[in-house]
Amino acid sequence: MTTIDLPAGRSERRWPTLNRLVGVGRRSPTATVGFVIVVAFALMAIFAQYITPHDPVEAYPRNILNPPDAEFWLGTDGNGMDIFSRVIYGARYAFAIAVPAVLLSIVIGVPIGLWTGYRGGLFDEGLMRFFDALRVFPSIILALAVVAAAGPSVINVVIVIGLLDSPIFVRVVRAEVLALRSSTMVEAARAAGNPTWRILLVHLLPNAIQGAMAQTAVRAAWAVRISATLAFLGVGIQVPTPEWGVMIRQGAEYMVTGQWWVALFPGIALVVMVLGLNMLGDGLQDLLNPRRKG
Repeated sequence: MTTIDLPAGRSERRWPTLNRLVGVGRRSPTATVGFVIVVAFALMAIFAQYITPHDPVEAYPRNILNPPDAEFWLGTDGNGMDIFSRVIYGARYAFAIAVPAVLLSIVIGVPIGLWTGYRGGLFDEGLMRFFDALRVFPSIILALAVVAAAGPSVINVVIVIGLLDSPIFVRVVRAEVLALRSSTMVEAARAAGNPTWRILLVHLLPNAIQGAMAQTAVRAAWAVRISATLAFLGVGIQVPTPEWGVMIRQGAEYMVTGQWWVALFPGIALVVMVLGLNMLGDGLQDLLNPRRKG
């Protein structure tokens, strides 16, 4: 029987994307673990209605503060709601806050960082001092004040977090642009008669955006943590919304009377998701900025 030998490297050419992903996983196990955790929570959020045994906001008056059992896998809370279903649906609210908040920060921070870094001058210095003052002031205090004044809603929480986090992206992009604006590439673009907008978008943005992208997962973790803190303090999302911070606040008062499960399981979900996002972000920073490893 005649056998046909496939040329070496055939599989690599057929599956380039898969091989790149495998290569990334080998270079950064931290990013891989974080990615798996985040994807698991994302799948929970997407398929929540199919994997939860109960409606997350339906109360069962006869089953108030039930411990974990066969019917209510993680027990029930003080309103008789199923904690397992609420924890699963809580992933939706975590992503619904973190993703738009980070996108808003990028939309605000990246253009400002590009412009100020390229132009420089007194305007740049004054704007940076303003952002420095904004970052020095405790973010949670500012968020508490603004959300309390604007009202406790998901949209208000997203806007507040996005605005407060935008200076991070301004700083990251500005630092990259400052290092690039005197480069040969930019000087050649100016000599060729390119307008400012083209230099910013075509020559600087693609080279400066990597640092901002490396920050996205870490800032998403911060957004999840801040939104849960606001809900825990009573000025963010309110009951009966299945949000982890709300659930932890409800469960905190029952800890002293022995109903530990009310706060424990949403707390674990919050910690694991924040850990996964931070691990993913740390791995991305190592991959996108090799100098950071040294």
